[in-house]
Amino acid sequence: MDLSIAEQTLLVLKELAEAGGIGPGKILVVGVSTSEVAGTRIGTGGALEVAEQLLSGVNRAAERFGFSPVFQCCEHLNRAIVMERKLLEQLGLTEVSAVPIPGAGGSMGAAAYRAMTDPVLAETVQAHAGIDIGETLIGMHLRRVAVPFRPSLRYIGQARVNAAYTRPPLIGGERAVYRKQEESGSKLCD
Repeated sequence: MDLSIAEQTLLVLKELAEAGGIGPGKILVVGVSTSEVAGTRIGTGGALEVAEQLLSGVNRAAERFGFSPVFQCCEHLNRAIVMERKLLEQLGLTEVSAVPIPGAGGSMGAAAYRAMTDPVLAETVQAHAGIDIGETLIGMHLRRVAVPFRPSLRYIGQARVNAAYTRPPLIGGERAVYRKQEESGSKLCD
């Protein structure tokens, strides 16, 4: 299979969106090491050109499925999240001050920031799903119960890909029901 980086990204996100029901009203966090995608060690060879290719695939998937992508910066910005101001305000998140650049924020954060209409940074987000390209550790930005997802394509470029979607926590005990039943049972809870 000889797919471009944008096509590889679109394929993985298509599979994730379908498996996790990631569509309108959902947030997907993207963590990327463009260095790893290009075949070097994380933090040693970041490239805006690679980030722009990845961004193309992310944006195509977002248009197709209707989710809102947000982008994790690198550790130099404490893994802050790049997003559109409208989404930040909708979620009631607190803005933090920085402008990501390749050397402080990462190439992916910088490319996403440049491409957005009204970009801002939030300290954190609780996303419904995420894709981690190059093992950048996105878990801090996912909702509490993450379900690992293994896409059919395990690498984008030279970077290993991990993904997850989230689900609500299951609560209750032995009598708890997690799916809507056709008719109510005979046992009452008083």
